[in-house]
Amino acid sequence: MDRRSFLRAGLTTMGVAGMASINPGFFISSAFASQQKTMVFLSAENITGNWDPTAHTTLSQSTIEGFVMGFLIRSPMRPDNPEQIVYDLATSYEEIDSYKIKFNLRKGVKFHDGRPFTSEDIKATFKYASRLDRPRQSFPGGPDTFDVETPDEHTVIFNTEKGGYGAGLFLFLASYIPIMSAADVALGAGGPLTQRLNGTGPFTFGEQKGNTTKLLANANYYAGAPKVPGVDYTFTGDATTRMLSLMSGEADVIERLEPEQVDTLSAKDDIKISTVLSVENKYLFFRCSKPPFNDWRVRRAACHAIDRSMILELLGDAGSKSKNFVSPIKFGYTDLDNYPEYDPEECQRLLAEAGYPKGEGLPKLEYLTSTGFYPKTKEYGELITALLQEQGFPVELNVMEVAAWNERLYDRPGGGPGHMVDCGWAPGSPEPDLVLRAHFHSSSKRICGIEDPELDAALDEERDAPSLAERKKSLQTNLMPMLADKAPALSLFTSVMIHAMRKDVDGLFFYPDGLMNAKDTTIS
Repeated sequence: MDRRSFLRAGLTTMGVAGMASINPGFFISSAFASQQKTMVFLSAENITGNWDPTAHTTLSQSTIEGFVMGFLIRSPMRPDNPEQIVYDLATSYEEIDSYKIKFNLRKGVKFHDGRPFTSEDIKATFKYASRLDRPRQSFPGGPDTFDVETPDEHTVIFNTEKGGYGAGLFLFLASYIPIMSAADVALGAGGPLTQRLNGTGPFTFGEQKGNTTKLLANANYYAGAPKVPGVDYTFTGDATTRMLSLMSGEADVIERLEPEQVDTLSAKDDIKISTVLSVENKYLFFRCSKPPFNDWRVRRAACHAIDRSMILELLGDAGSKSKNFVSPIKFGYTDLDNYPEYDPEECQRLLAEAGYPKGEGLPKLEYLTSTGFYPKTKEYGELITALLQEQGFPVELNVMEVAAWNERLYDRPGGGPGHMVDCGWAPGSPEPDLVLRAHFHSSSKRICGIEDPELDAALDEERDAPSLAERKKSLQTNLMPMLADKAPALSLFTSVMIHAMRKDVDGLFFYPDGLMNAKDTTIS
């Protein structure tokens, strides 16, 4: 299958209400400015301190990697041009057969530590990133399900025959995995891989100073040195502080705007707004590993208690309607007919069937959410709590600073903290299994901790389909409807990435996962 038909197969299923009004990608025209300064970006999320790209799932750290690291290709995932590919460390690719895909690599590229980039770096990266013990597992299957052939320094061939799934998956994944140095990977945990980022991208890792990650322009970047001398990427947890810093000129770019902030800043002549339909869905995850949400009927009842249209009213520009467990710009998306809608009668029927008539006998339930990172989490968390209480769920909302929430995010043996967790998931690739398998396969526990043989079998079936067309059919007619029935989570909406910046910031491109391309950015 050629590039056009391959990507068209994965990225043309849209049909989301209101999506036509959302700019699917935001590119500010570039112009050379004689006076350049370091770009100051205020982040809404903290970093982990471990710089191994596979050791975390935080979007802020992935965004920093987007400045520093190289990728085989980049997929802007624009609904108006779904087959677009931007080549980075690859210069072309060829699907040899169903199980083999070949990438030709760019010559003359060096890592920031001076080592030449070769096919061995691709092999080491994909084998390491696919390990089942990696927190940010980057391939749905594990390293034993594929081989990586390196016939020369600038050719790499992925072979998936022993895994039984199509090699076309690697085109999706190529736009997601930051390419690491084989030498760094070989030294493992505790080595340079965890201590600093060593990439091939337009900016180099300078230093970590308090809440600020300092990045410097890479004068030896293969596509030419960036125009700004660097990027100061600073964690600023309070949304109001971020906005005031932008208005005063202390910051150049900020993220995760609240809807009312969009209205305020849009009226300013010296500020401009970017909106991008994202790869991120926001979820209410249920702790399926412990009562009462180990019973699908209780989970589904909770879903029927929630009016998602009211959440979208609160979010304004920051959310878009979705009826699936992945974003509309992910491969395989379709509106699900059985997606749980607000239905108090069905909620009560399911509660009674599960042995909790009108909620009687349910334990005290804790709902964990964060503040300062995602827009309106406290406000719609209060709404969801009230709606659940209305149906008899004894829910208490726990609103935490993002760092404390991050510490409680993942499931643990015997059940993680709380009973419900608000969280978004935004892997920057069309690949749906980076969401679905990551959360809902028993081999890859994240937040909900579900173990369900039927879901495992459905996830294996769609991954192992011999063609993209058959894979899409399996996703849309088997796995996705099954998820809607079993409801290990409720996907509340698709996020719209909103950034605000000073008017003199030009040439900054935003991807649908929040990452940026600042190679051609100027600040006049």
